[in-house]
Amino acid sequence: MTCEVIYKGGLRTEMKHLQSGTVIETDAPTDNQGKGERFSPTDLMASSLGSCMITTMAIRAADMNLDFDGTRIEVLKIMSTDAPRRVAGIKADLYFTGAFSATEEQKEQLVRIARNCPVEKSLHPDIKVEVNFHW
Repeated sequence: MTCEVIYKGGLRTEMKHLQSGTVIETDAPTDNQGKGERFSPTDLMASSLGSCMITTMAIRAADMNLDFDGTRIEVLKIMSTDAPRRVAGIKADLYFTGAFSATEEQKEQLVRIARNCPVEKSLHPDIKVEVNFHW
């Protein structure tokens, strides 16, 4: 088992990662009767894409002896305006630090790795994913 999810009331859940004991709380978003005081489940889905991309890139960057520390990704979740309520798109912008220096070939490899991360490959094909790399 990966995690345990407990409904805490007030449209909030508590998720416990069983291997580490780490706890994450979620709230329903304000546009869906929630308080919006925590990540929503759909926020976590979009954020997972960013985390997966940057993690898989970091693994390859280390193999290439590239300074990847400080690289960041900004993620925007786009909800559908029609029913059913769902994530319609995710926009991700990756920003690299001044210390990051890679050849064009290395950059191409990192882009391929990011765009083939397990989370992106698990998303429904109707979800439009736009990724911009700011070298």
